Amino acid sequence: MAAITLIKGTGLPLRGDDLDTDRIMPARFLKAVTFEGLEKHLFEDDRASNPAHPFDDQRYKGPTILVVNRNFGCGSSREHAPQGLARFGFKAIVGESFSEIFFGNSAVLGMPCFTADKASIDALQSLIERSPSTIMTADVATGLVTAGDLKIPADLPTAVRDAFVSGQWNPTAMLLDTFDQVRAVAARLPYVSGF
Repeated sequence: MAAITLIKGTGLPLRGDDLDTDRIMPARFLKAVTFEGLEKHLFEDDRASNPAHPFDDQRYKGPTILVVNRNFGCGSSREHAPQGLARFGFKAIVGESFSEIFFGNSAVLGMPCFTADKASIDALQSLIERSPSTIMTADVATGLVTAGDLKIPADLPTAVRDAFVSGQWNPTAMLLDTFDQVRAVAARLPYVSGF
């Protein structure tokens, strides 16, 4: 695993509070055996009912940073929502607040979720809407999010920030890197090695 210290690219503003995981990734797409192709179904129902949905707006081509409002990713704990967003190409999300489970699922995918106050998020979304080609950066170590001349202090919990900066954000990869130790512990456990 590599350290994640700086995310850079264009943004996509997605306005609305309480956008739950069923809206992000409708439940009918949870039957897939793998997560491949989920990016095609992001906000599928919202997009069908709103031709002006930001995910269909050609001004936001190839965005790297998603900018959202309050309580993003609430609802069920499905991992499919952050999987779809990551596979779409997002490397970070900046918002007012996130569901705890969505936040955790995003973190283990290497997609930090920064939080900032409502006024800052509104200013950032408005700037992107006016100038979609504005390059944004999100500094994991400092929490500073910049877009053009706009600079926003954002937060990441200390433990999550440290995991990204040290390259230890994926517990499965960390486990696989030291699998000999896992085998050694398993060999000592009577319920694994036999009684």
